[in-house]
Parts: sequence; structure tokens; C-alpha cells
Amino acid sequence: MTTSNFHWTCKHSWRKSANNTMWCVFGCAIGDFGTILFFQLTQIPFPVIGIMILAIINGLLSSIMLETFILIRQNFNFLSALKTACGMSFISMVSMEITMNLTDYYLTGGAQLTYWVVPIMLTIGFLTPWPYNYWRLKKFGLQCH
Repeated sequence: MTTSNFHWTCKHSWRKSANNTMWCVFGCAIGDFGTILFFQLTQIPFPVIGIMILAIINGLLSSIMLETFILIRQNFNFLSALKTACGMSFISMVSMEITMNLTDYYLTGGAQLTYWVVPIMLTIGFLTPWPYNYWRLKKFGLQCH
């Protein structure tokens, strides 16, 4: 597809990219929220920035693991699934993780999961990479699932 043919109005691509983005949010949230919750419950003294960096790393790792598992179930071999999971959605995952953690930091001071901040973090985490995922799907036919 050439640049002049690209458009932002394909409902099918928006739905497909939304589904892909939701899987990414789910995968990232497992590691991210798990890390924050661990430090919140154990009250281990650790700097907020350190907790947030660990949460981002663990969110990336859990998302890659989930996507690899999904691709293996779609008959990819392990190495192909892992390469696809790492390469095709890494920008989405990084942008999602950073904005989710910045949202947490801005609203709670960082590394604090509360009943009201989690839905906001998930919404921001979804909305941030969704247009990028649409663009990759529409322009290049690339998706992670």
C-alpha cells in the first residue's frame, strides 16, 4: 500500500488492531501490576522509580510470553513465535508501559495500585499504542496475533 492510499477510516482494521492492542494491554498488565502489587503488599523499601522500572520490564516480559504462547497456539514454532512477539509489537509495549506507569505516577505518586487508578492506567495503556497498531496493520499488514 502506498502512502497516498493509506487512510484512517477502515472499521475492520480498527477492530482488529483494537483486539491486538487489548491482548498487549493484558499481557503487559500482568507483569506490571504484579510487580507493583508485590512491592505494595510486602512493603519492601525500594525507590518508587526502581519499582516502576521493574514493573515496566516485567510488563514487557509478561506480554512477550503471552504473545509467544498465543502464536504457538496458532502453529508457530517457538523461535518464530518469540521473534514475532518481540519484534512486531515492541514499540506498542514500550509506549504502553511508559504511559501506564506515568499515569500511575501522576495520579498516585507512583507504584500504587488502587481501585480507581487501575482502570485509568489500562485505558491510557490501551489508547496510547492503538493508532500505531492500526497504522502497522493497515500500511504493512503487520500484527502480533
